[in-house]
Amino acid sequence: MAELSGTAGDTVTSGGGGGGRGARHAVVVGGSIAGLLAARVLTNHADRVTVIERDRYPEGPEPRAGVPQGRHVHVLLESGQRALEELLPGFLAELRDHGAPRIGMPGELLQWQAGRFFRRTPSSAYLLTGSRPLLEWLVRRRVLADPRITVVPGTEVVGLAGDPGRVRGVRLRERGAGGRQDVRTLTADLVVDASGRATRSPEWLTELGVRPPGTDTLDTGLAYASRYYRAPEPPPGPDCLGYFFVSGRQHAEGGGILPAEGGRYLVTLSGLRGTEPPSDEAAFLGFAARLPHPSLHTWLTAAEPETPVHTFRSAGNVRRRYDTAGPQPAGFLATGDALCFFNPVYGQGMSVAALDALALDRALADPRRTPTTRRVQLALLRTSRQAWDIASGADRGIEGVRGSAVRVHPAQRPAAWYLERVLARAPGDPVIGDAFRSVTHLNAPPGVLFTPRVARAVLFDRPRPDLPGPQQRQEAAGPPGQRRRSGESEPVRYAAD
Repeated sequence: MAELSGTAGDTVTSGGGGGGRGARHAVVVGGSIAGLLAARVLTNHADRVTVIERDRYPEGPEPRAGVPQGRHVHVLLESGQRALEELLPGFLAELRDHGAPRIGMPGELLQWQAGRFFRRTPSSAYLLTGSRPLLEWLVRRRVLADPRITVVPGTEVVGLAGDPGRVRGVRLRERGAGGRQDVRTLTADLVVDASGRATRSPEWLTELGVRPPGTDTLDTGLAYASRYYRAPEPPPGPDCLGYFFVSGRQHAEGGGILPAEGGRYLVTLSGLRGTEPPSDEAAFLGFAARLPHPSLHTWLTAAEPETPVHTFRSAGNVRRRYDTAGPQPAGFLATGDALCFFNPVYGQGMSVAALDALALDRALADPRRTPTTRRVQLALLRTSRQAWDIASGADRGIEGVRGSAVRVHPAQRPAAWYLERVLARAPGDPVIGDAFRSVTHLNAPPGVLFTPRVARAVLFDRPRPDLPGPQQRQEAAGPPGQRRRSGESEPVRYAAD
């Protein structure tokens, strides 16, 4: 493994949990997408990698208990697509071969956000909307084909082995009545926590005598209810592949229909605190009638449900501040949702997991700097910062939001005012909309929203009147290089109210 030092400068260069010479060994806690991708890159720096997973994996692309959010809508942003392709060459073709649909935004999607419908101008960003179980199964199949990676299923980590200066492995035991209940120690040179939202690392670090990280929290109370449907045609027609109504300040209820593999559609309804969607099948359709436009409800009445309704009630934003926690032990890192997770409505989680894996690989391989624990952990935090800023910035303005990160610092208010104008104009102005999507898809830094062309449109262009309803057809592309101003597009047609 590339040298991994603690904050005091001690360096892990040998195997056996930091003592003696031998094969270099890394342990990953959690075998979901973030953990599997971390294991993949750790093979570039360790002789062997062990993944500890609480669940027993299904044989195929099936939901599992350890990923309760897996039954709900998941999307892979363009940034995540590029990261996965770099980590697992050929993966995107494999995903598409297994039926994962591709949707262009805004042209192929009816999107309502911040009280407005987006114009269906030519698409500037693309989502992959295959199911979470499909994507995880394909990642798992590719990663675990590497003989250097061993998975230990049906086993839970109950603590860390080591002392305040160094983590030297994990303490674990089998799950289930038939398994061994004695706690064993598995030594390692590096432990990576990828155990997700329910991570217990803060407790484990406390048990070692280490100050655990503080947390930034922001919770709108958002909850989900989802089920699969089949329908005779895409919603709402042949050139549009889905709906997306975003819960927020203007409307507490939201929902979406996105195509999945196998000709099915995954319908997810959402509601903020006090307006949670029902788990009752009869009430599911009634909740859809409360959305800002009847189009989604109308489509549901003609579709055939395939599964029961599944709910999910833990959809806030949490960031663990390892950057401000003080000295941390060498040989321990957190990644994925165990480090930072976001309101799922923004669709960032899987993409950030892939970007985290790239950041981990690059930080460990950096020839210019010794990869101390703190330096690598800061690289992972930087990777998730833009997604955090997007999700937390949008959620702060929602009534009833709770958490330690609710307050807006006075220095942030001018940028917040500007971004409000961006969000208000992005649905109608293609210049602002394209820049907005490049940022929210994590393709470009937020600075692109302040470039002269975009800033001029945000500050001075006349806003286009709100559309009275979703456009029935995509708009035609203008001449190459010509920017359509907010009020200069051709007449458009709208879906019936």
